[in-house]
Amino acid sequence: MMDAILVVDDEKNYTAVLSAVLEEEGFDTRMANSGHEALEILAREEIDLVISDMKMPGMDGLALLEKIKQKTPEMPVIIMTAHGTVNKAVEAMQKGAYTFILKPFDNERLVMYARKAIEHHRLVMDNQRLQHEVETQYSFDNIIGKSMPMQDVFRTIRKVGPTSATVLIEGESGTGKELVAKSIHFNSPRREKPIVTVNCAALAETLLESELFGHEKGAFTGAVARKKGRFELADSGTIFLDEIGELSPILQVKLLRVLQEKTIERVGGVLSIPVDIRIIAATNRSLKQEVEAGRFREDLFYRLNVVKIQLPPLKQRPEDIRLLVDHFLHKYSAERPAGQAIPQVAPEVERLFTDYHWPGNVRELENMIERIMVFCPGPTVTIDDLTPEFRDQVHNTLHIEGIPADAKLSETLTLVEKKMIVRAMKMAGNVQTKAAEILGIGKSGLNQKLKKFDLN
Repeated sequence: MMDAILVVDDEKNYTAVLSAVLEEEGFDTRMANSGHEALEILAREEIDLVISDMKMPGMDGLALLEKIKQKTPEMPVIIMTAHGTVNKAVEAMQKGAYTFILKPFDNERLVMYARKAIEHHRLVMDNQRLQHEVETQYSFDNIIGKSMPMQDVFRTIRKVGPTSATVLIEGESGTGKELVAKSIHFNSPRREKPIVTVNCAALAETLLESELFGHEKGAFTGAVARKKGRFELADSGTIFLDEIGELSPILQVKLLRVLQEKTIERVGGVLSIPVDIRIIAATNRSLKQEVEAGRFREDLFYRLNVVKIQLPPLKQRPEDIRLLVDHFLHKYSAERPAGQAIPQVAPEVERLFTDYHWPGNVRELENMIERIMVFCPGPTVTIDDLTPEFRDQVHNTLHIEGIPADAKLSETLTLVEKKMIVRAMKMAGNVQTKAAEILGIGKSGLNQKLKKFDLN
């Protein structure tokens, strides 16, 4: 598809000549002989560049530029001007024109400016699209969860996001700590600046210090040049320190100094380098217990624990499982052969998902759905589409061998009945009508059983 250029000039012959020149170079052109006519064309057609004369009766080039920028700020505009109106052209540049070109000009120069303006416009639009995709992906509104624990997490993100407060995120592996960290960043005033992630458990202590703070040339064997560390790279933005509990005592001291003084020193350096950084730390342990065990500095803990977010394991938010399953089914729909619809999850599979304890949490569930989308051939996900290992782990909780030999039948059936009711209520999000439908009983019968087991 050819790039479209709108040429605006009150001299009809001039617009015709310029349009012919641009069309010979592969552009699709439109012509307007006044500012008002140009605005009408812009309102109904997709234009990639406007080339307008400065001096026109009625609405001059500067007024047209202001109107264009009000409606489409990203639209590139090139102003054509004579020597007598150069000051006006400079004013147009200050108000957002891409550039101006002095009359008379050669055709090659005009074409060069046109190509550069359109290329610049395309880059700007691509960057805006990418930024939108990133912000959409990590916006806390897109973290999946309707359970009360997750609603508490959302409320905390909303409150802490606009601030510069240090945040500590605790939660089991796979609960989404990095996703929450990025959501905080992208909902903060620092969203236009970088967020830099460091996995504190992935590198040896000597390498980690260099990664965090950088090093000077010759600081150690192999340091052939000065290198900026992650803290410098994150300046004015956010640094996410994942698995903070793995930091050695020495690095804990150095991190404490950064938090206190807002400066860093490169390995082998003597200069204190100021940094403006928001710190978000995460751990799959309880840092308070680590402090009590003497493995983590108490003063550093209190510096990090300004705002704490506790992410619940998936087993504590079973009402979110169906939402997550649907989300991942759509996410990995591209894994299926062309033309195959997104499958539905059979009720018995949904029950297995709810019963399972998910030691790998959301990450394990996502991996499960990704595999299903590759290997499930039909329109419905059945038990046969699950791995044998998964089926065994779920069914083991219901094997009769797990029931004591001296257990009374009535007591065992009562326990099973209560467990099924609790599970159905969780699957239904505590909506009794839906839970009764899952159990295959009437709502009044379910209400009686809820009273019987004191589950109201």
